[in-house]
Amino acid sequence: MLLSGCTVGPDYVRPPMPTPAAFKELKGWKPAQPHDHKITGKWWEIFQDPQLNALEEQVASGNQSIAQAEAQYRQAQALVQAARATYFPTATSTTTVNRFRAASGTNVAVPGVKYLFGENFSTSWTPDLWGAVRRQVEANIGSSQASAATMLALRLSTQATLAQDYFQMRALDAQKKLLDETVASYQKSLELTQNRYAAGVAARTDVVLAESQLESARAQSIDVGVLRAQMEHAVAVLTGKAPSELSLPASPLTAVPPPIPLAIPSQLLERRPDIAAAERQIAAANALIGVAKAAYFPTVTLAANNGFQSNTLTSLASLASRYWALGPTAMAWSIFDGGARNAQMKQAIDGFDAAVANYKQTVLTGFQQVEDNLAALRILEEEAQVQDKAVQAFRESLALTTNQYKSGTVSYLNVMVAQAAALASENNAVQLKGKRLSAAVLLVTALGGGWDTSALPGPDEADGEMKWTDYLPFPVQ
Repeated sequence: MLLSGCTVGPDYVRPPMPTPAAFKELKGWKPAQPHDHKITGKWWEIFQDPQLNALEEQVASGNQSIAQAEAQYRQAQALVQAARATYFPTATSTTTVNRFRAASGTNVAVPGVKYLFGENFSTSWTPDLWGAVRRQVEANIGSSQASAATMLALRLSTQATLAQDYFQMRALDAQKKLLDETVASYQKSLELTQNRYAAGVAARTDVVLAESQLESARAQSIDVGVLRAQMEHAVAVLTGKAPSELSLPASPLTAVPPPIPLAIPSQLLERRPDIAAAERQIAAANALIGVAKAAYFPTVTLAANNGFQSNTLTSLASLASRYWALGPTAMAWSIFDGGARNAQMKQAIDGFDAAVANYKQTVLTGFQQVEDNLAALRILEEEAQVQDKAVQAFRESLALTTNQYKSGTVSYLNVMVAQAAALASENNAVQLKGKRLSAAVLLVTALGGGWDTSALPGPDEADGEMKWTDYLPFPVQ
């Protein structure tokens, strides 16, 4: 108890972070019902798309970036185990065989070639008088927890990227369907124009215009296939598969942006794994200040030796060959090091300041991302309502213009302009729906995706699982 009271360095206190009382862009926002509903860990299920659900389930087990982050987390756990091992004494066993001959002319009891056998058992221990080991363990625990949070943040980010790519692919499917329907419509217009030309009531230029517009629409339909293939390949890689192993048939874009439950801004600090990672990095940096401060104090090393030494192997284990020693007991205190310890102390303090600044910037970025996507969803919904009215107006305009062309009151150029405007309007409507779904995914991600700091490993879990075989002098898998 006395030794633990000698731990030097500041105890960790989470730095305060001012938070707004409410999100600025909540005006006009439609929250989820009921109000106490929370986003679950499987946040993608709120979109009610079975295909998306199946793909998301494969991310955690198949994505190689997540596998890399998991390995780095296990590496951080091993560093905690290595730091805790310093609490204990070290024991070594040394076996020696020495064959020698004394120089000629020297006074020796037994001339000629001689042997000297030895077996030594030694142990040494450096008590943690000033808490350097305890602070190093504390620092490694913080780093391990930060690594776990980073792994979870990467998992959330990867899941969000997959959902965005998936919805973009479905939006492209909808665009392809729209363009195919447009090609069919343009084909009928071409046939109508060709019949009118054959009857002598339309000019050859009308036929050429109809053909050029048809082929242009076909080219756009084919071009969509490039982006669609790229999105499908991206989804395959995110699930840990080669692009050749995944084929997703075209499907209409039926998902709609769901109502997303929001919490007060202060809860965002507990809901985002990247914020948790930044906060744990502060704890690790704070503990390193204690490690640097402990270097100013002397260290005490206790040692003991016990062994056997004999010039014959048969008598090596006899009591007469036994020797022992308590010591050397040493106290080392560095008096002059050219300012190295002071530089290390400054480095630790500056590292702490940098970690605090990174934490605060991460929090601010989190608030920004929530506000950005709240605004995007609200504004895009308003735009979609206006765009739907525009689509209806362009469809009506096209129908009127087509009837006027059939009656011979306008030229085919008017029909062509109306068709192009109607296609562009409907294409914008499809793209808007894709943007709204993407913004919904980003908002869920900005809110932490249903994660909570309670999922962060505690100090007793941050070092992983220790087995009795870990203490053996040889590796056992």
